[in-house]
Amino acid sequence: MAFEIREPGLSTTVQDQGRIGYYRYGIPQGGAMDQYSASLGNRLVGNTPAEAVLECTYIGPRVVTTTDAIVAVTGAPVDVFINGMPAPQYARLALAAGDELRFGVIQGGTKYFIAVHGGIDVPSVLGSRSTYPIGAIGGFEGRALAADDVLPVGAPIDNGLPVLSTIAEEDRPVFSRDVSVRVMLGLYEHHLSPEGIDNLLNAEWTLTPVADRMGLRYSGPGVQWREREQPFGAGQDPSNIVDAGYAVGSIQIPGGTQPIILHRDAVSGGGYAMVATVISTDMDLVARCAPGTKTRFVAVTMDQALEARHEHAAQVAKIWS
Repeated sequence: MAFEIREPGLSTTVQDQGRIGYYRYGIPQGGAMDQYSASLGNRLVGNTPAEAVLECTYIGPRVVTTTDAIVAVTGAPVDVFINGMPAPQYARLALAAGDELRFGVIQGGTKYFIAVHGGIDVPSVLGSRSTYPIGAIGGFEGRALAADDVLPVGAPIDNGLPVLSTIAEEDRPVFSRDVSVRVMLGLYEHHLSPEGIDNLLNAEWTLTPVADRMGLRYSGPGVQWREREQPFGAGQDPSNIVDAGYAVGSIQIPGGTQPIILHRDAVSGGGYAMVATVISTDMDLVARCAPGTKTRFVAVTMDQALEARHEHAAQVAKIWS
């Protein structure tokens, strides 16, 4: 069983829950940018949460299946077509051998996902099928899909299809042009002046088109840094530090002007101060933002971050119950 890629789309990659445990060696966790949306697709087609899906960016692929297949399309709103006929998102769809799946214009967000019963069956590399294009590992030959690729699909899973065949509206992710992203300040927010912290947390920031799997850059009023003598080994940029490890979701502000949120494929360390970190629950929210999205960073405590994670876990458990 396989998908024949007739047109690859702008950037279509194989992704799963990520490559956990190798960040300390400089290999990012990767995985689907919007983990929740990807998991909804796997749920609909009867996979486990760990099965690999296709992550599509803006312009999706044109795919022909070589055998009967069960698929679901989740994530950013987009027109779905089977043999030229409209089909719904967030619903289980049946394809016959030779059917063509293609997509129209995306209507919000940046990424949507194609899940197939059995999962995308590429080799696992370091415990994951996720594509890491910069490192050329995982996925299909370590790269985004290209025309004429033949993508293997796994054998049907023994537990069959779930009763759940559509995702209720209230359980679907929201794709907004105005968001509040929760962050925890640190490890280097003490290098910001009071005015700098005020700007970071109380000003409005706009997501720029400079946004990908490694990081997302924002524009806004900038921040101010405290005057200090740079330590030996640090650069001259006011945000430079002697190298340190980066937490996933770290926010850096090189030059004090444009915040950058490090995302799934970001490097694991370097010489820029991390003034805050996006809480894990809101990493999917960041991934759903399209360029131009108005963003406010809201400081929360560790207890609030843990409560948010607990609530999100309960939402996921509801879908998988």
